Amino acid sequence: MAWIVLVISGVLESVWAVALGRSQGFSRLVPSVIFVVALVASMVGLGYSLRSIPIGTGYAVWVGIGAVGTALAGMLFLGESAGILRILSLLLVVAGVVGLKLFH
Repeated sequence: MAWIVLVISGVLESVWAVALGRSQGFSRLVPSVIFVVALVASMVGLGYSLRSIPIGTGYAVWVGIGAVGTALAGMLFLGESAGILRILSLLLVVAGVVGLKLFH
């Protein structure tokens, strides 16, 4: 169960990161509210997960999921470049996250 919560928390990290950018310095209400809700839920989930997953592994997986998710959201929805080297770099992050899970 802790791993499922950790993955969901990592996805929520992407949500709050994108919402933070879209809030324009907290001047837009809806993205600001999404940011706060997703941030709190992400942190609560991370905290829950770290009760049974080692901190180094859990935090690295959480950050990896969040970083990859945020980069993909930027590429798919926000017009950021999606060059082959960027995509390969993201695949390396995914490989690292999978490796941390497999060799946990």
